[in-house]
Amino acid sequence: MDIPRIFNITESAHRIHNPITPEKLATLGAALRLESGASVLDLGSGSGEMLCTWAHDHGIVGTGIDMSPLFTEHAKLRAVELGVADQVEFIHGDAAGYVSDEKVSVAACVGATWIAGGIAGTVELLARSLRTGGTILIGEPYWRRLPPTEDVAKGCLANAISDFHTLPDLLASFGRLGCDVVEMVLADQDGWDRYEAAKWLTMRRWLEANPGDGFAADVRAKLTSEPERYAAYTREYLGWGVFALMLR
Repeated sequence: MDIPRIFNITESAHRIHNPITPEKLATLGAALRLESGASVLDLGSGSGEMLCTWAHDHGIVGTGIDMSPLFTEHAKLRAVELGVADQVEFIHGDAAGYVSDEKVSVAACVGATWIAGGIAGTVELLARSLRTGGTILIGEPYWRRLPPTEDVAKGCLANAISDFHTLPDLLASFGRLGCDVVEMVLADQDGWDRYEAAKWLTMRRWLEANPGDGFAADVRAKLTSEPERYAAYTREYLGWGVFALMLR
């Protein structure tokens, strides 16, 4: 069980696999008013930065589930590095359908709502692990401004304009799912730059270290095209944020 190889290569040096900076992640933890001992479930936990830093800074305990063996191993190493290995657990597995045995204070899916077929399915899935009065975290893209054409949307790596909402429509959609939006932390263009541009150096170094790899042509093509595509499309049109929800 693993994610596509291209992501394991391009994001192998990332601690955060979304366009949010460590500072914004810390802002989110503070905004949620996390208490020591609060339990957090993170579906699609990547390299574990959210759980590890919140365990260190706020004393939370938590479990992360991710399909990438590489990222899961990185998460375990990060927990040791921050001295929180006794507070957080990282499991290599499929987060789709995962429900915690014990109810948690915060149930999160930050940037991986595809695991339950979209936002609605992910909110429903997370709610099954949530204690009464707990908080759901959803990380999701939105249109900063609507693309003028479907081709522009595809340049942002969407299948169609309809894949994402504008920010007001996204917030309204949470209400239609029976949730109050109680906090949000939005990525800015610097966060997007750190997420996307960091991949380019990683790809270049991977190519230099693996010139004979059968996948090298794919990585070379991506490195050649990505800077221009990102600057023309994603950076201009696509936003991203983490939204804190409470069930009504």
